[in-house]
Amino acid sequence: AELSTNTGKWQWTFEDKPVSVYYEEHEQGTAENVKNILMIPTISDVSTVEEWRVVAKDIVTRKGELSYRATIVDWPGLGYSDRPSLNYNADVMENFLVQLLNSPNSPVADADGELVVVGGGHAATIAIRAAGKGLIRPSAVAAVAPTWAGPLPIVFGRGSDMETRYGLLRGTLRAPAIGWMMYNVLVSNEKSIQSQYKSHVYANPENVTPEIVESRYELTKRKGARYVPAAFLTGLLDPVQSREEFLELFAKLDGDVSVLVVSTLNSPKRSKAEMEALKGAKGVTKFVEVPGALLPQEEYPLAVAEELYDFLQGSLSSGR
Repeated sequence: AELSTNTGKWQWTFEDKPVSVYYEEHEQGTAENVKNILMIPTISDVSTVEEWRVVAKDIVTRKGELSYRATIVDWPGLGYSDRPSLNYNADVMENFLVQLLNSPNSPVADADGELVVVGGGHAATIAIRAAGKGLIRPSAVAAVAPTWAGPLPIVFGRGSDMETRYGLLRGTLRAPAIGWMMYNVLVSNEKSIQSQYKSHVYANPENVTPEIVESRYELTKRKGARYVPAAFLTGLLDPVQSREEFLELFAKLDGDVSVLVVSTLNSPKRSKAEMEALKGAKGVTKFVEVPGALLPQEEYPLAVAEELYDFLQGSLSSGR
């Protein structure tokens, strides 16, 4: 059957400002009885819809009684979406997600109340937090390599002296001129992207091709590219502040929304410990492990697609 891919722009309105958000829809041209999946990229300095493409295409081209339409969306301030200089934090990102799921003109508006939300990293945790607050009502959520602590807090913690330093760094990164210089040192250079990907984003450094590094580097050159990284690096996009709070988010959905957690074999030690804490945790319907580190959906897409497909079959066909 024909695979069709459409791209589009959806307008998110925040503080009375329109922000153009990029999305892609992948579906089989002729499918009936279509179920909707929203895929949200892992939040990072170089977050992009690209990381879900292979998984999306794999799932929508499978033969089964149910067919799927996968919509992948870029976060505001990242990927191919607009990058205005908002004061980005976890609540701003949550607001975006809530509007995306609830607006009548959104690309996922016609999901007939059956929308499965699939997210990586912080994206998964922000979606679960919003569902627990009753702001969105997904029929199921898949959290792929879920995380809650940004790069600096996970290493240096959140003492008040560190928070002060994060504030200074954030201010510097957002500032004109010097901000760009600092950003070019920390984020926007091929060496730093390559070393990040080889050391902890991918499990196997051999899988980090020059093409991937190049595509991510291009994203860091877009206008306004430094604003979200300034918030993410310094922990402003962290949806919770502790493991207890992290587990509480999942517990809130217990018996209400089915939740798949996809952990990875080679996540960095600290991130891995948080994923492991979800094993058998309240509100986690199913816990599985796949190869990979922080971006298994891109590095091992077929393994991730397989787990997602199994989960979708289970959670949607049982009328849940």
